[in-house]
Amino acid sequence: MGHIAAIGEPLRILGLASAGVLLSPAESPDAARAAWRNLPQDVDLVLLTPTAADALDPEAVDGQEPLVAVMPP
Repeated sequence: MGHIAAIGEPLRILGLASAGVLLSPAESPDAARAAWRNLPQDVDLVLLTPTAADALDPEAVDGQEPLVAVMPP
């Protein structure tokens, strides 16, 4: 079974660590794109903050693996 990762502003994703989610804090669009590129191969689900989702190319995250979910604003 794979893992869950979260990419986005640290204050938005910090609480997910207690559930075992791999955190990739990203304060800027460039940091969000770098975090996406550096996801481990065994990640099956990525949770994105809205800001991180806006930074990523929609084609990179739409309909591809890993599964992506955008957190509510």
